[in-house]
Amino acid sequence: MLEIQQIRLNKKQLAEKLLKVRKADFSKELNEAFRIDELKRNTQQKLDDNKSSLNKLSAEIGKLFKEGNHKLANEIKSETGVLKEQIKKLKDDFGQLEIQLNEVLYQIPNIPNDLVPQGVSETDNEVIYESEFTKPEVNLLPHWELAKKYNLIDFELGVKITGAGFPVYKGKGAILQRALIQFFLNQANKAGFEELLVPHVVNENSGFGTGQLPDKEGQMYHITEDDLYLIPTAEVPITNVYRNDLLSHDDLPIKHVGYTPCFRREAGSYGKDVRGLNRLHQFDKVEIVQITSQEESYQALTEMQKHVEELIKQLGLPYRILRLCGGDLGFTSALTYDFEVLSLGQDSWLEVSSVSNFETFQANRLKLRYKSNEDGKPKLAHTLNGSALALPRILASLLEFYQTPEGIVIPEVLVPYTGFNLIK
Repeated sequence: MLEIQQIRLNKKQLAEKLLKVRKADFSKELNEAFRIDELKRNTQQKLDDNKSSLNKLSAEIGKLFKEGNHKLANEIKSETGVLKEQIKKLKDDFGQLEIQLNEVLYQIPNIPNDLVPQGVSETDNEVIYESEFTKPEVNLLPHWELAKKYNLIDFELGVKITGAGFPVYKGKGAILQRALIQFFLNQANKAGFEELLVPHVVNENSGFGTGQLPDKEGQMYHITEDDLYLIPTAEVPITNVYRNDLLSHDDLPIKHVGYTPCFRREAGSYGKDVRGLNRLHQFDKVEIVQITSQEESYQALTEMQKHVEELIKQLGLPYRILRLCGGDLGFTSALTYDFEVLSLGQDSWLEVSSVSNFETFQANRLKLRYKSNEDGKPKLAHTLNGSALALPRILASLLEFYQTPEGIVIPEVLVPYTGFNLIK
């Protein structure tokens, strides 16, 4: 969430930028946050004044008792009772104002970086790179037909077991999926990302910490009896490892990678865009996360972009990189680059990775800080994450791109992990 200091100093400018870039008016929420913050600060001042008065009276009472003036001491003592009641009420008021302030701040998205283009939807995203590729003249099969032809993925069996959006990978399809996961993890390890194996369910505090709650509450699977949530991405448990931590500057950057299944309700999704592996309720993903100092986060973002790009290059897939516009930018992100691979069987682009810098937005929710090397004072860290990579659409693109009359060719980099070079 935004730091309240930002709103105190630049309330009008923040509202103007959100309206200009995200195309959404948050002036009401910013004004309300400013109003509650003023009440909270005034309440804190009254609380401090009353505590100071209580301390002075207590000292005076102690002095009078020592001097033997018990009558005057007891008269003054009655005043302390009134002050204690006032202090208790002020503490309660302060606590309620703090809750109200956070509830308002949770509704305000991150401030876009200056590089974020203006726009209202994905059609306004800026293509900053597209690899060269000549499309074949022959019509290619979409991945769901290839999956059925070679007995790789059974979508109907998934419906039988659970429901739509929960496919069953079979035989070489399951092995190829596992090979991709292992390849992505190994490449991240080589790039200096420490691997974590994390829980696949999180508590409410973790959901709020990284911004999935309350913004994406309707998209998350909620285990009501235990008040736990199935994770939508490994970003949530990995980043929350450092919730409420004060790190040394020398600990930074912290680089982690994790593989997890991901669970998303995808409410409201329908039509051709959800066919096959295009949009699932459960899918596998390898996620990279960085925690950095404020000065180093955009260098880290560039590093993560290059890492994701190299993965796609090694798989040999046609791809493009987009800078998301304000209207398509995630609630918690300051700047996001999407990677899309070409689906030849569908003649469309499929998103396989989002690499984002959240600056202090998540860290402020997480209370994740580090000691500055300059003055030793705590500063909010910057957090970043990226898919490296999401499996369903990568697998879909691979099946379609490498299909031949003889079968589906396995990219050379994956053969050591699959143990075979052709699916036939």
